[in-house]
Amino acid sequence: MYQRSIVFSLFVLALSAVDAWASPLRVGAAKVRITPDPLLPVSGGMGVPNPTTQKLGELTARAMVIESGSSRMVFVSVDLLGFPSVLISRVAALVPGLEIEQLMVSATHTHSAPDVYAFPDGQGGHTGDLKYIDFVVQQTAMAIKLALAELKPAKLRIATDEAQGKIAYNYYAPDLYDRRMSVIQACDTQGTVIVTLVNYAIHPEVLGADQGIVSPDLIGPLCEQIEGQVGGLAMFVNGAQGGMITADNRKLDEPSDPQRGYWHDARTWEECQRIGNTMAAEALRIISTATFKAEPRFRSLSREVTFPVDSDALWQVVVHSPLNYPHGEHTVTSRIHMIQLDSARILTIPGEALPNIGFYLKRKLGGEQNLLFGLTNDAFGYILTKEDFNSFARYNYVSRVSLGEMTGEILIRNALELAALADANN
Repeated sequence: MYQRSIVFSLFVLALSAVDAWASPLRVGAAKVRITPDPLLPVSGGMGVPNPTTQKLGELTARAMVIESGSSRMVFVSVDLLGFPSVLISRVAALVPGLEIEQLMVSATHTHSAPDVYAFPDGQGGHTGDLKYIDFVVQQTAMAIKLALAELKPAKLRIATDEAQGKIAYNYYAPDLYDRRMSVIQACDTQGTVIVTLVNYAIHPEVLGADQGIVSPDLIGPLCEQIEGQVGGLAMFVNGAQGGMITADNRKLDEPSDPQRGYWHDARTWEECQRIGNTMAAEALRIISTATFKAEPRFRSLSREVTFPVDSDALWQVVVHSPLNYPHGEHTVTSRIHMIQLDSARILTIPGEALPNIGFYLKRKLGGEQNLLFGLTNDAFGYILTKEDFNSFARYNYVSRVSLGEMTGEILIRNALELAALADANN
């Protein structure tokens, strides 16, 4: 395992660039529903999905297109557990003129949506519904096409601050999580909001996969509240929420294990609304004093990064899913982006990075605001440092559902190299 990890951590990969420096900006946004009809079982991860009897809110695919000069970037957020790159390639193929390097699809990580990985069931079958997966691909492409049709001259503003209120906590170590929320907002030349994007690290699992409910969880109320308050489209992109940054739905007056610091949870739609509405209020507060720019700097660098797969469980998904995941000899490859959007830098992460990796990357990326777009372009499980991997009992689960010990090292190295290239091109 060690030798293979070293080989691929030294692998040199081709770089792609999208460059538009100080050109007039155009932005378009649109959303479509991806709620299954009839309802389907929902998945919180590998294993048998849970049957459902109702829906609360709608699952959606939400797209934002940014164009500057001849350059374009497309951001999509889908209310799903994850969205593998094999499906992103299918989406890109359905949108004329869209290059795969221009597209980033992020999963909100709701645990109340159908499986689109088509996880192997260990009996020669899988747990996905291929017709529904095709529907999601078609609808995601439609959201992009609708956003492209809505492109208009725009101005942009970005802000970051700590979000206040009972929103998130770390299930493993309550205070070890990133309170910073970043917000990107685009308006047309008349000041009408086109889109508000919220970036924050949190598991949307207030309801969870075992409640018999199809739902975007707290992300639905978050987006609806922003849209109701300021108009336009709202969308959410997760951050470094691995291990285990989750919604703070604790009933703090009802401890389940006081010695270890565990509480009973409020697993209701009302709690989804409370947390989502709190996040929306904080997002609008954070962005309210930021300055708009009509010609922000805009540049994207990306590269394909190869990761060794040392986890037997994840390798079974790669080789036995009917989606035909591209792979090498016990390796998978994912595209990582570094986007310079005026004063902000955005790094995409193909999985669930633990918070210490998130803190480190934000400190090193070099922007005035540093955003991490987790579960983007892939969702390869948890991403740990080699020091944490399989080192103590608390991390047994996140280590088992990780590609391997070197995943965090490879991610960090490539992120810092992209940041250095961004510095050199400024």
